[in-house]
Amino acid sequence: MTGFVRHTGSGRVISDFTGFEADLLRSLASQLVELLRNERAAQVDQDPFEALMDFSGPTTEPDDPVLARLFPTAYQHDPDAAADFRRFTEGTLRDAKADAAALVIDTLEDAGLPFELGDDQIMIDVELDEPTAMTWLRSFTDIRLALAVRLGVEDDDEEYWHSLPDEDPRAQAHDIYEWIGYLQETLVAALSE
Repeated sequence: MTGFVRHTGSGRVISDFTGFEADLLRSLASQLVELLRNERAAQVDQDPFEALMDFSGPTTEPDDPVLARLFPTAYQHDPDAAADFRRFTEGTLRDAKADAAALVIDTLEDAGLPFELGDDQIMIDVELDEPTAMTWLRSFTDIRLALAVRLGVEDDDEEYWHSLPDEDPRAQAHDIYEWIGYLQETLVAALSE
């Protein structure tokens, strides 16, 4: 994987992933989608207009620390305003984040990532137009934030992570966190060209 670059001819943002890398990215995006949609109550046979005008969303901070970080309390010193803000916005924000992660999955699969990864050494070439690249960037931010919360990553703690032995699962998970950060940085650079 070389990171993202802008293709001079088409202007699209491109990258290539090994099958393993693409499958890992799909797995992370899938886990994010599942987390975001898990707490949402399914509305069966709801009228589309009613769904649009439904402001019966949650009013309290989510119990899951990742969700609490993805959807922080807007008004720390005003519980009523915080509850109203969350009720009117969290459902839409959850849907947008889940849709962004689903787009990452769809793009990888459209680029040739099979549903089940076999022993083949395949490469997945991804080409993103600018709106899709921006959506990927938002999803990378959410995935990286989720990993940071689960791992307990804090500012200036690199020494701790680098001191862990390579076989430590926490070190391996932190490597994935750093890899997502690398993808994020190269995507920002490619979009800035």
